[in-house]
Amino acid sequence: MTAHGTTQPATQEDGASLLAILDELVTLVTEARQMPMSASVLVNRAEVMDLLAAAKSVVPGEIQAADDVLAGAEGVLAEARERAARVLREAEEQAERLVSEQSVVALAEERSAQIIAAAEEEAARLARNANDYCDRQLAQFEIDLGAITKQVRAGRDRLASLTDAPARD
Repeated sequence: MTAHGTTQPATQEDGASLLAILDELVTLVTEARQMPMSASVLVNRAEVMDLLAAAKSVVPGEIQAADDVLAGAEGVLAEARERAARVLREAEEQAERLVSEQSVVALAEERSAQIIAAAEEEAARLARNANDYCDRQLAQFEIDLGAITKQVRAGRDRLASLTDAPARD
């Protein structure tokens, strides 16, 4: 309100917001002189029209500001979605690497088990072959020993027969 009881309307240049202008309108109406025996009040038409014009001029700015906020929010949302997609991609890649590493480990473990089984089988085969060889050698030695034993017995028998026989001269 000015010194003369009039309200100077706020304009967009004054940095007024739509809410501030509406507050001025409310003040203007609530402080207006009441008509006797009525709910009506007397308001200065020019002041009300100035405030309404100021409100109309502020509305596009307010809408633009709201649009800017909305665009900023959409940008933040788009950035958040992009980041979430990137994080998800990285997580999927990490999961694939882990699965791949687990597959490699599982394959290596399976291959090592196969190698160990083959080595144990080869060791068992070599042990059987060594036992068979030893058994054959011992059997041959037994045969040879039996033959030597027969020869020794025959030689001893012959010696015994020579020593038991009378001497001839």
